[in-house]
Amino acid sequence: MKAVYASTVNNDDPLSALAVGDQPAPAQRPYWSTVSVRAVSVNHHDLWSLKGVGLAAEQTPMILGTDAVGVLDEDIPGKHGLKAGSEVVLYTFVGADGNGVAPGERRSILSEKYPGTMAEKTAVPSANVFAKPSNLSVTEAAALGTSWLTAYSLLFNAAGIKPGDSVLIQGAGGGVSTAAVQLAHAAGLEVFVTSRDAEKRAKALELGADAAFESGARLPRKVDAVIESVGAATWSHSIKSVRPGGTIAICGATTGDQPGAELTRIFFQDIRVQGSTMGSREDFGRLLRFVEHSDIHPVIDSVFAGLDAVPQAFAKLNSGDVFGKVVIEL
Repeated sequence: MKAVYASTVNNDDPLSALAVGDQPAPAQRPYWSTVSVRAVSVNHHDLWSLKGVGLAAEQTPMILGTDAVGVLDEDIPGKHGLKAGSEVVLYTFVGADGNGVAPGERRSILSEKYPGTMAEKTAVPSANVFAKPSNLSVTEAAALGTSWLTAYSLLFNAAGIKPGDSVLIQGAGGGVSTAAVQLAHAAGLEVFVTSRDAEKRAKALELGADAAFESGARLPRKVDAVIESVGAATWSHSIKSVRPGGTIAICGATTGDQPGAELTRIFFQDIRVQGSTMGSREDFGRLLRFVEHSDIHPVIDSVFAGLDAVPQAFAKLNSGDVFGKVVIEL
């Protein structure tokens, strides 16, 4: 089958390790299901994999991709099982709870140990298959698996914020930050965002942010929580912007992971720093219901047609000139 894969890893020139070509179709496995892929989104995880972060050269070739929407190939047995032909979205963590793998297997996301979703067909444990929210197009649904689940978990688990609380979301425009703005607004939070780019600040306001500021600008008041995915470039601002006893929820460090820790401010003001990687299967189910019930539509920056267009899609994400998700339709 046709697939997008890491042919090797290259930290200095990650896009040179990207390949499109034939790869083996998913093998039949007990308690796993196969899906014919209709759309996938590109994530920074894919770029990091090409750099060799979380993926070693000896593990290549490895099919990339951590999100997918598609059509279920076979019925899933059980009273509430989905039927062949159903439009589905996938939870792509494997090994977190033993579904479809040996007990105690270390968790991984598709494209780390098991082949990813950027292919004509992909496979996941049957427990990881969910009905596509009826209000979303196939392109929109392709955004949900990684960035949107991460944003949901950051807001409502890691940060623990509730309707009426205030939140600062650093770096408007990225997949996680854009999802966080939309989810936080729908949940009744007061939403502040930052960006170096005036156009991105304006777009964030259109999505429901209450105020948008230049990166590093002083806020009108301190917030209950900060959603941090930028890292070194915004860390000091995050520390200064959260109220005493508040939380900084962090899921990434796209500008580097070695900022000054500012430990004195953290312990003196009782600031909690909580890391988060995606979310649980139960979180994913709640996210899907929330998106459908509130009629939230993920922002799509650009759509590329066919797997042959993947190099352009990766280059788009790598440029940083995006607002929302980059999606590939098959």
